[in-house]
Amino acid sequence: MMRIVQSSRSWRTLLIVGVAAISLSACASNRGQLGATDYAGMPADQRQATLAELTGRYKSNPRDRDTIILYAAALRAAGQPQQASAALEQAMAVYPGDVEITVAYAKALASMGSFEQSIAVIDTTIRPDAPDWNALLVKGASLDQLGRHGEARALYSQASTIAPGEASIEANVGLSYAMTNELPAAEQHLRRAVQMRGATTQTRQNLALVVGLQGRFEECRAIYAAELPPDQVEANMAYVRALLTQQNRWNLIEKS
Repeated sequence: MMRIVQSSRSWRTLLIVGVAAISLSACASNRGQLGATDYAGMPADQRQATLAELTGRYKSNPRDRDTIILYAAALRAAGQPQQASAALEQAMAVYPGDVEITVAYAKALASMGSFEQSIAVIDTTIRPDAPDWNALLVKGASLDQLGRHGEARALYSQASTIAPGEASIEANVGLSYAMTNELPAAEQHLRRAVQMRGATTQTRQNLALVVGLQGRFEECRAIYAAELPPDQVEANMAYVRALLTQQNRWNLIEKS
């Protein structure tokens, strides 16, 4: 089986997007996890419209707790983690000890690449007797980025005990294995994730990438095609092939 020599940095965007990616409707109505909101899976025009709406709400009332969390999530999805971090840093002073604001702030810091700071922030809100599973997930993602994969996976295991069946937890386990080049294990966990509640298009695209990096191009293309328009499918397939060319792994595919 082919194994890709892939640095952790190459998976940074995938992992951070995959952290606790739960739809807004689920967060707002089912489990109350506003801090887990992720707009990254939205089409670009919908993301822009959502950000515009939330920007207006934030400007009208910059101290409204829920608006701050949603506004920061929209900023992160739009590639503006510094602005999200600034808004949440102010909110931390207004709502000290608020778990969801702290989680959202830690995610914004991780999106900026400030993984040590993210861990320091999230540690202030993790209660040993009753830890928040989303906080564990965010800490695990930062640990993975620092190469501390064993510690990250231990947190994911703890989170899955608290919140069994959450796609975001299983997806992060899969990405953790992808970061250590254990692609069959990564695929196994991502396949589980896409069958769970809260599975996002990003999780399914991550599965496609892992499948493609193992040389199964038609299967990879089919997964992408179910999620993306044809031009983006072709762009992603070109990216997969570019990764393989960069790592000079074509001969291993042919022999596997």
